[in-house]
Amino acid sequence: MTVIVANDTPPAIRGLLKRWFIEPRPNVFVGTVNRRTRENVLQYVLRNAPKLGLLVIVSHGGSQGFEIQSFGDTNRKPVRECGLHLVAEAWREQEGGEE
Repeated sequence: MTVIVANDTPPAIRGLLKRWFIEPRPNVFVGTVNRRTRENVLQYVLRNAPKLGLLVIVSHGGSQGFEIQSFGDTNRKPVRECGLHLVAEAWREQEGGEE
């Protein structure tokens, strides 16, 4: 399964994504495509809408069953803490190594 969360998707890109994915909410696309199709679609989107921010969640054989990738400028940052994939909505860098 693949979930793509985009920021302000242009109509042409949105139409392309709707060929392989459903859009349960605006700019959120969900579908089951093979890896090759997913990579080709993402390459096309990134080539034709380079300023588009994407957060992509794909099925993976790890303990959580998925992995998270991000492309472009998004307001959410994928992080990996203690082996878990998480999404940080508000991100602040720690200063001086304090925890």
